[in-house]
Amino acid sequence: MLIIKIKEIRALSDNDLRSKINDLVLELAIEKRKVAATGVSSKVVKIREIKRTMARMNTVLNERGAKNR
Repeated sequence: MLIIKIKEIRALSDNDLRSKINDLVLELAIEKRKVAATGVSSKVVKIREIKRTMARMNTVLNERGAKNR
């Protein structure tokens, strides 16, 4: 679920976007814990993609005028 195209994001409703953002927040926390526990930085790309996808979703919500939280 890391990379979602902007067309797919725009097709989702506000509630779906919020739920997917919440899922990504949890996934980001898990990945950060994995990096902290192992010290391996191979997950940096995955963390970056999660953050970018969350930013895209928040941008679409802001464009629609919806409140994020």
